[in-house]
Amino acid sequence: MFTGIVTDVGEIASIDDQQGTLRHLRIHSAFDPATIAIGASIACSGPCLTVVAVGPRAEGGAWFEVDAAAETLARTTAAQWQVGRKLNLERSLKIGDELGGHLVTGHVDAVATIVSRDEVSAGDDPWGPTARFVIRVPRQLRKFIAEKGSVALEGTSLTVNGVEDDTFSVLLIPHTLTVTTWGLVKAGDPVNLEVDLMARYAARRAETEALVNP
Repeated sequence: MFTGIVTDVGEIASIDDQQGTLRHLRIHSAFDPATIAIGASIACSGPCLTVVAVGPRAEGGAWFEVDAAAETLARTTAAQWQVGRKLNLERSLKIGDELGGHLVTGHVDAVATIVSRDEVSAGDDPWGPTARFVIRVPRQLRKFIAEKGSVALEGTSLTVNGVEDDTFSVLLIPHTLTVTTWGLVKAGDPVNLEVDLMARYAARRAETEALVNP
């Protein structure tokens, strides 16, 4: 379980594709290798991946290795990742940690698409402009997106500003653009989408009640 609050931006150092059904990735990060256990879960730009190897880097920080299996490759952007790609990283939530975002499972529902990115003038703000993104989701997931609700995109917890048919918008502040990969995102890019957990169960309950009480 995660919160969608990114704690590091890592970089893919190597990829080993194994017969199209598994991608073995080595990722460089600023995490302390002594705090990463084999079998630990780390959210990598959305999908929750299991650490299968870890070690220290000479320049500081850690390298860790994960496997992206067939289901992850089919539902996320992981099949398109290349060496050098930046990834939003988050360690799994511990009991007692601050829940700064919303409950995120790391189970990506689908790949959404950035329709547009517009820089919003911040006037004399020394931190720079914010950015408004419009995102198109697969039509079957529209029912899970609600104005002022939560959504996880690229592993980042964001608030939905507005919804129109199969698109919705989010507004990112300068800090988020700086400390995540969102500063690099542009129109046309695919992004990993995880809908809000509570919205998922609320929709399922409504469907079940409709079947019982037509």
